[in-house]
Amino acid sequence: MAWTLFEVLQARRTELDELLKDDQISRQSHKLRDAATLGRPSGSLLVLIEGAPEAVALAEGRLQKIGTALPKPEADRIYRALREEDETASAGMGLFFTE
Repeated sequence: MAWTLFEVLQARRTELDELLKDDQISRQSHKLRDAATLGRPSGSLLVLIEGAPEAVALAEGRLQKIGTALPKPEADRIYRALREEDETASAGMGLFFTE
């Protein structure tokens, strides 16, 4: 599965919301997190888009107009942190439903 990770200033949230409404992009998995919670400067959002390569490429092209792609090492670190967060949440829900 392809993915991309961008940082977008909070001031551009309206533009980001419009971008995420695009028919092809909206069908992909996307996560928004306050950048400060993952070690980045406050006042911006981290935007992760995962899914079909064509849709991720479309999202990248549009995100470049309103945000900044993170350098590969930083993007990999944050991607791993977000995946860990998902796995921890899934494990917790599994315990909830098995008790």
